[in-house]
Amino acid sequence: MLTQERYQAILNILNKKNAVTVAELTNLLDTSESTIRRDLNTLDEMGKLKKVFGGATSVAKNSGVLEAAVSSRENVMIKEKSAVANYAAGLINDNDFVYIDAGTTTSRLADYISNSKATYVTNGIAHARKLIQKGFTAYILGGKIKPVTEAVVGAEGIRSIANFNFTKAFMGTNGIDLEAGFTTPDIEESLIKEKAIKQSYMTFVLADNTKFGKIFPATFSKLEKCCIITDILTDKRFADKTVIKEVQK
Repeated sequence: MLTQERYQAILNILNKKNAVTVAELTNLLDTSESTIRRDLNTLDEMGKLKKVFGGATSVAKNSGVLEAAVSSRENVMIKEKSAVANYAAGLINDNDFVYIDAGTTTSRLADYISNSKATYVTNGIAHARKLIQKGFTAYILGGKIKPVTEAVVGAEGIRSIANFNFTKAFMGTNGIDLEAGFTTPDIEESLIKEKAIKQSYMTFVLADNTKFGKIFPATFSKLEKCCIITDILTDKRFADKTVIKEVQK
């Protein structure tokens, strides 16, 4: 495959998935990791994509309704997600009633949580498994399971959340925009997120720096309703909209 053809193939894959790992591209394009890494560096310099640890993400502002599977996103921005999750875990107190949203960064949060005296509610299948394996008191919402994100969504899930009053909610997001706010590709998942935020006294959105400047079809909250925990903030305009904690300089 010629270099230009490979560039276009990488961009086509990103247009469909929004995020991709070096390992995935190596397999899909039948080439070496060193070649893929070199291609990603070049395309990043050209402004065609954003190179991140272990792969790349799309730079398209309006990212559409397609959403990458959990398996392809959990190995992207590992260091940044871990730093964000580790800090967030330290915010949980003994008497907290905590909601944990489905998502790859919030899944990392479940890895770092050590407080066994708090009570946890989640709509993430993997999150619930991690919590009960630690012996924590945990509940999972009832409803339809969305295979791509392994999240419980739908009307039953929303009705479940309506019965709870959380002290803290830790949310994931696909995009963060100054005007559109926090966005996600799926309308049903957006409604779950919106209801969880409404039922929580404090809400923290956990997001690495690649989420800023992206817009997906469904807004689940305006920026001012949530605090953001991120690795690094490159666009300081967001700090004028809400409280932002940077945990990795």
